[in-house]
Amino acid sequence: MSWYDEAVFYHIYPLGLTGAPKQNPYGEPEHRLNTLLPWISHVKEIGCTALYIGPLFESVGHGYETTDYKKLDSRLGTNEDLADFVAECHRQGIRVILDGVFNHTGRDFFAFQDIKKNREGSRYKDWYCNVNFWGNNEYNDGFTYENWGGYNLLVKLNQHNPAVRDYICDVVRFWVSEFDIDGIRLDAADVLDFDYMRALRQVAEQVKPEFWLMGEVIHGDYTRWVNEGTLHSVTNYNLHKALYSGHNDHNYFEIAHTVKRLYGMGGNRPDGLKLYNFVDNHDVERIYTKLNNKAHFIPVHILLYTLPGVPSVYYGSEFGIEGRKERFSDDSLRPALSLSDYKDAVEKNSFTRLIAALGKIRQSTKALSYGTYNELLLTNRQYAFSREYQGESVLVSVNNDDSDFVMTLPAGNAAGYIGVLSGQKVSAEGGRIAVNVRANAGEIWIPITEANASPEGGLKTVVLEVGALDQSRERAAGKGETAAQKEENALGLVKEEAKKEEAVKQRVPEPKKPAAGSGAADVQEEGDSATRKAFEEGRIAGLQEAILAIMEKNGPVTDQMRRDVVENVYHDSLINWIKSFR
Repeated sequence: MSWYDEAVFYHIYPLGLTGAPKQNPYGEPEHRLNTLLPWISHVKEIGCTALYIGPLFESVGHGYETTDYKKLDSRLGTNEDLADFVAECHRQGIRVILDGVFNHTGRDFFAFQDIKKNREGSRYKDWYCNVNFWGNNEYNDGFTYENWGGYNLLVKLNQHNPAVRDYICDVVRFWVSEFDIDGIRLDAADVLDFDYMRALRQVAEQVKPEFWLMGEVIHGDYTRWVNEGTLHSVTNYNLHKALYSGHNDHNYFEIAHTVKRLYGMGGNRPDGLKLYNFVDNHDVERIYTKLNNKAHFIPVHILLYTLPGVPSVYYGSEFGIEGRKERFSDDSLRPALSLSDYKDAVEKNSFTRLIAALGKIRQSTKALSYGTYNELLLTNRQYAFSREYQGESVLVSVNNDDSDFVMTLPAGNAAGYIGVLSGQKVSAEGGRIAVNVRANAGEIWIPITEANASPEGGLKTVVLEVGALDQSRERAAGKGETAAQKEENALGLVKEEAKKEEAVKQRVPEPKKPAAGSGAADVQEEGDSATRKAFEEGRIAGLQEAILAIMEKNGPVTDQMRRDVVENVYHDSLINWIKSFR
């Protein structure tokens, strides 16, 4: 077990967040990185334990055309600023990983400048791929070279050159000794040479215990990169796509199939590959923008935090901000934000409250980091699975439909479960629980134990009031119903059920018992048993009738929904079911 196995990441694109100029004037340092110091407390407050920040080093423009690997970008400050920033993160218990742009450099990098000056006589002419002094380019260099992504601004390094490898490995050692970082995210890892990555892995194991290497990989068999010889993890773009399109298309089969395939790649690892999971980043549109139904923000993030892998939140998305990818610019994906504009967001912004609650749940629930994954229920619009670890089974249920849905799930050895987002408790009957999964929402169900059932139990610190979920859904859907109105409606439904249950009781009068010693005692006892059975069946039928009536008010009732109601014949479970309707 390592720190990154249990990490919840926060991702910052610093040039954007600080509002730095788009082009680097290479002037006096501007100490913008220091303006991000207050964000460290915010990162911790919303339950994140690690920070991925980058790119950070001197560059021409967006940060990925590196000019100097050993100098903080002058638009952000000085090396001392970065060392102090990492130290403050560590003081607050936050690990830090940086961007390692080791596939290419900018044209202002010293090695490329030497080639421009000395041409064939440059000692660095073999530092780059396919340098050809018989050609020319749009910069009129008098030579050509291989680039990355079709942009001559990004000059591709020759990773087979031992001198290049030695230099980059020295850069990693410098970053650790100078800034005390905890890992590196390798940019464009899917085009890095594998021997190059193996050399970086050897350095990682030398410089610091549990030093983490995570690579940017879009497609392919992730086990090519994630193994004992190369990287610890890669970006999970497969799940990223499935999470938003699976909700936009009402197709949980896409998500479940993706999870099963990726989980299977982990081979004999019970917790899978530990991929870096995300729903948005500095290169793709914000999740709130991508979702057709904004209310799906809730189930999307519940899945992000509970499926196998390491979850990450991109700065600002915890506030529910928009960000649309432009044809020729990513500026809208990388905005400058002022933390003061989101003061008290954990209390006042329902999306931020949800993210903070999920962060706390993730930290306090080992099964979500190490548990095996088992699919329990799957339809186009409903999905449930378990994460099992050391005998404890945590259940996760999500619903992308506009109507509530009732699931019957295996309870294992647990006597009951508590939903740690809502605080709802359900009892297990016959080894199963029946839970109502609210429309466009979800829940994380943890077994009730003596420890967490008591007032002093740890779950008190992670329960998110149901009202917060309601507010998130209403804000996303643009609904105007007030919290007071919702509470009044919910109480009305519960009271209506209580009246129905009382009416059932009144329809079955208490039987008169024969006098003691009467010869009719045995007959009467048998009659009492039959009467009690009829009474109990009547109560159950009344509760089931009430549930179906409420469900019909909320939307169409499918055959599967009716079967779930009919199969649930447990009084307490039915009562909790009715109380869960809002």
